[in-house]
Amino acid sequence: MSETEAPVVVNNFLRDIVSADLASGKHKEIVTRFPPEPNGYLHLGHAKAICINFGLVEEFGGRCHLRYDDTNPAKEEQEYIDAIEADVRWLGFDWGRHLYHASDYFEQLYLWAETLIEKGLAYVDDQTPDEMRLNRGTLTEAGKPSPFRERAVAENLDLFRRMKAGEFPNGARTLRAKIDMASGNINLRDPVLYRIIHTPHPRTGTTWCIFPMYDYAHGQSDALEHVTHSLCTLEYDDHRPLYDWLLEQLPVPARPRQYEFARLNMTYTVLSKRSLTQFVKEGHVDGWDDPRMPTIAGMRRRGIPPEAIRDFVKRAGVARANSVVDIAMFDAAVREYLNKAASRYMAVLKPLKVVIENYPEGQSEELEAVNNPEDPSAGSRKVPFSRELYIEQDDFMENPPKKFFRLSPGMEVRLRYAYFITCREAIKDAAGNIVELRCTYDPATKGGNAPDGRKVKATMHWVSAPHAVNAEVRIYNTLFSRPDPGADGDVVKDLNPNSLEVIADAKLEPVLAARNEKTTVQFERLGYFVRDSKAKGLVFNRTVGLRDSFAKAQ
Repeated sequence: MSETEAPVVVNNFLRDIVSADLASGKHKEIVTRFPPEPNGYLHLGHAKAICINFGLVEEFGGRCHLRYDDTNPAKEEQEYIDAIEADVRWLGFDWGRHLYHASDYFEQLYLWAETLIEKGLAYVDDQTPDEMRLNRGTLTEAGKPSPFRERAVAENLDLFRRMKAGEFPNGARTLRAKIDMASGNINLRDPVLYRIIHTPHPRTGTTWCIFPMYDYAHGQSDALEHVTHSLCTLEYDDHRPLYDWLLEQLPVPARPRQYEFARLNMTYTVLSKRSLTQFVKEGHVDGWDDPRMPTIAGMRRRGIPPEAIRDFVKRAGVARANSVVDIAMFDAAVREYLNKAASRYMAVLKPLKVVIENYPEGQSEELEAVNNPEDPSAGSRKVPFSRELYIEQDDFMENPPKKFFRLSPGMEVRLRYAYFITCREAIKDAAGNIVELRCTYDPATKGGNAPDGRKVKATMHWVSAPHAVNAEVRIYNTLFSRPDPGADGDVVKDLNPNSLEVIADAKLEPVLAARNEKTTVQFERLGYFVRDSKAKGLVFNRTVGLRDSFAKAQ
């Protein structure tokens, strides 16, 4: 985050809790953590959690840890680890020296598991996963105790140590907590604490072949790091009794407190890592950083600035109850930031040639164009003008309706930064398609103003034909065709077949080819665009339109 930007402050119940805890002296400083699993890329829901955890620390002081929940080596990859760190930093946050891993604590977690066995609070179970699932019960029926639940402490210790030594295959045995198979909270019906996974771990190699479950590793890792406020989403609300039960039974050095907030849900968007992984593996998108994906990497490639994401999190708020945010709110946050920050350029996506018949052949000139009317310090640039131009096909109609104020036969319009022009003739090909316009210009209107005070009702963007550079422009729409994707049970079925439109022959100002920076710019009257970070050649991705045209079309 820049030094001049205010910290992310979200006025919500979490701030009230933290403020009260500090005021009462319960904590001298707060410690939060962001604990991602390195089994995929972060998405917008994670961005909310990042902003909340790091934002509270920025406001109240203290520290926020980045801790990898690396307890399942079968799904973890270095690619994901690198991406997570890049995403957090890109959002504007830094964990400093406080980078941790659940695997840092594997030895301590194992010893504490033995402590539970010795206290008669954990046992080794030989049931298969299907048998455990069947005997777990339902919301209305109590579970059935495992036939191995009353094993002697000595036998459990022996079997658990042999599990650690690698004597048993995957799935042969688990370690379960002994709590209450009749509990109304299914999470307390003897939850699994350890399972056998004979897969090398990215950090510990083959040292371990038993790995703790998230519910076991998480609270104890929080305690070892002296986390004060363990913030998570509402789906972990029913897990909190287990979180607290484990802390009560073990000699942990601190007693963190878990608080739950509503996860982010947004229309036309899926924020499920499982589903996003499916889209990538099945080729429905072009990787994790496809600009249609709600991943942080995808949004970065689409040109969405981190400042807009942080602002969106503030606007969406933090509540105790789940709700759905309209995607229009996200787009509005992006537009509002870019309107102030983005430089303006001219581009024509669907070109129609214009010949100004009374402009001297072979002549060209440079006109002054403002870079950003919202920011005078952005200065200006020179735009080449010549006899032959490109305008948008949609900016001309041969037989216009009454309120069409753009170019048509006999109509005078203003060319942005240039002159007034009047259409005299439309040239058609053999199929009857308009391929060229013949116009005249008024030399006295240079700069876009008439000395006689006459007015025109339209100002159009354009590009000088001999100076234009060719580019591919990708128009990204929502990845899904319905606001509640997957509501019928098949999220893939709801993928939008029109989520990407590729325009192969767009015409751009020449300066856009010369600039190498990857900042998002505005194509005047068209939207915000960014140069694609991976494509070869000159390729621009649309970040967001100038108006909420998608919502209006529904």
